[in-house]
Amino acid sequence: MDSDGSLTHLELAALLRSLGLKPTGDQLHSLLSNIDANGNGYVEFDELVSAILPDINEEVLINQEQLLEVFRSFDRDGNGYITAAELAGSMAKMGHPLSYKELSEMMCQADTNGDGVLSFQEFANILARSAADFLGLAVK
Repeated sequence: MDSDGSLTHLELAALLRSLGLKPTGDQLHSLLSNIDANGNGYVEFDELVSAILPDINEEVLINQEQLLEVFRSFDRDGNGYITAAELAGSMAKMGHPLSYKELSEMMCQADTNGDGVLSFQEFANILARSAADFLGLAVK
């Protein structure tokens, strides 16, 4: 969350909660201990990749139903679209409030048809691009 390149115990907990998981404190401690290869109390990118790569196979990382659940958590009114206000509210709830400029840029980048809201497909596309950028993969 603070862009320092590592995850603290609290950041790992926030990440898991944003994915719909609710680990106990003991589960978080155990997970952090298992992933933290260098024992410094943080999860660095290479440790995270090493932890998840063995589980990655030819199947999609996040299946359509899980992605739809995440979309619905952002789509507060359930109308099938995410507005700028819904995006801002959801990001703030996850502990990552956006400035007006950041919000505008995110919406502009994701809203490919220019209708002012994000459809499920636009949401899925921007998440895929973000994940690929994060992992250093090229996506067109």
